Amino acid sequence: MARVYNFSAGPAVLPESVLKKAAGEMLEYRDSGMSVMEMSHRSPLFMDIMNETEELLVRLMNIPADYQVLFLQGGASLQFAMIPMNIMTANKTFDIIHTGAWTKNAIKEGEKLGKVNVLASSEDRMYAYIPSFENLKFNSNADYLHICYNNTIYGTKYNTLPDPGNTPIVADMSSCILSEDYDVSKYGIIFAGAQKNIGPAGVTIVIIKKDLMKRADKNLPSMLNFNVHAENRSLFNTPPTYAIYMSKLVFEWLRDMGGVKEIEKINRHKAALLYDYIDNSKLFKGNVDKEFRSLMNVTFSTGSKELDALFVKDAEKKSLTNLAGHKTAGGMRASIYNAMPVEGVQHLVEFMKKFEVEHA
Repeated sequence: MARVYNFSAGPAVLPESVLKKAAGEMLEYRDSGMSVMEMSHRSPLFMDIMNETEELLVRLMNIPADYQVLFLQGGASLQFAMIPMNIMTANKTFDIIHTGAWTKNAIKEGEKLGKVNVLASSEDRMYAYIPSFENLKFNSNADYLHICYNNTIYGTKYNTLPDPGNTPIVADMSSCILSEDYDVSKYGIIFAGAQKNIGPAGVTIVIIKKDLMKRADKNLPSMLNFNVHAENRSLFNTPPTYAIYMSKLVFEWLRDMGGVKEIEKINRHKAALLYDYIDNSKLFKGNVDKEFRSLMNVTFSTGSKELDALFVKDAEKKSLTNLAGHKTAGGMRASIYNAMPVEGVQHLVEFMKKFEVEHA
């Protein structure tokens, strides 16, 4: 069997060793006589899986004791509504820096529940940069500031954080969580869909400062109330059990690699390999400003839609898959998440060199 190099933005590549371990435990987990897929979420054995998964994440991210880790469902998209429902309760308003499709969706959902203040936007140049913080006018009555730390579609990332004073920062880290070392204490909430750097689709991780959960109205529907999920240790209803188990295996893999600081070194090396080639290419051009380039989602193009399409088609033949850019951005996108091996990026660069010789 030959595996491809999968550059999909999500669901995305998983570590091969994790897939093999999961395959080995598919029929029976730890002498239980059953698969994790068949296991009651109330059973002691699955409770152990939940506890181990949370403990691993806490250690990997150095999550302080005054934060709650939740394993939820609904994807990061549900958090665009669930977060304002829970913490936009004092003044019914929040600030946001608009940097792409995911902040656009957060604005749309937020406006159904209160007032959204767009402090700055990079829409004028197809989200090719992160707006400057210099002239941001934070609203003193904002319940929080929302940012999307890494832009999956357009390929930008934050390198520093704005300073909104006492206003908590809510960060969508769906496509960058665990890819570099973050100081969790700088955020009120971090949330992430799992299907990029963690595990298969189905589970969403929310890391929330416990004080913020006190803001929630008791009359919120139970499934939309952070407090209910916290009180029930993310087991209020049947959770995505297999996705949580797979997340545990990925956390173990990351721990055994040396943790987040070590994977960050590898990620920066992979990104440098690809960006350095693009910068010196006569055919390929990067889509975003250099100082805001994502480590996870590298976007580029040839400048010709026809040539871009040919590149994606020919790359598939070389087992370099899912390189087409998002439909709203065009061009190409190479998502090089934690599980993408350095060899995959090297193979991509070699193919790009050959393609450039043939078509430049």
